[in-house]
Amino acid sequence: MTTAGDRALWDRATDGDSEAFGLLYDRHAQAIYAFLYRRTGSWSDAEDLTSTVFLHAWRRRADVVLDRDSALPWLLRTADYTVRNEWRAKLRYRKALAAAHILVDQVRDHADEVAGRLDDDRRIQEARTALRRLPEHEREIVELCIWAGLDQQAAAVTLDVPLGTVKSRLSRARKHLRELKLSSSLESPA
Repeated sequence: MTTAGDRALWDRATDGDSEAFGLLYDRHAQAIYAFLYRRTGSWSDAEDLTSTVFLHAWRRRADVVLDRDSALPWLLRTADYTVRNEWRAKLRYRKALAAAHILVDQVRDHADEVAGRLDDDRRIQEARTALRRLPEHEREIVELCIWAGLDQQAAAVTLDVPLGTVKSRLSRARKHLRELKLSSSLESPA
């Protein structure tokens, strides 16, 4: 097990050291997978997108700028772009099907059925539903600071915004989530 920091490993990877890149993968793959799973709600999509993120990282390794010796903010930003591109591609596909007047019933695959039975999936869906009700800029902060575990400075670097903006958005997001929880408990029958 190496104690080398991300910057040292990234420098070695930039020079073509695949073992160093493998260590970076081992260090950050779980965080990227968890981030993508929470964004997609599908473990199989999250696995595929995690692979895509690290493939992109390998190809772009010479262009990467690390924040405070950590590759995680850059990887999370790349994961965000990757999942957004995936959603856009799926939207284009659905629109093409609709334009061609092809009716396709959405069929969940067996993996989604199995994953849907797990209590963790139910809770992640509830959390995603609450997050969808937040403005996008607040949702991004919650995903980075709370779900992905970034500190506020790293989130600021990831989103390319000032630290004060991250702090105020996180504060407003927490307030909105408390309000959503209160309003949903008032709507639920006792």
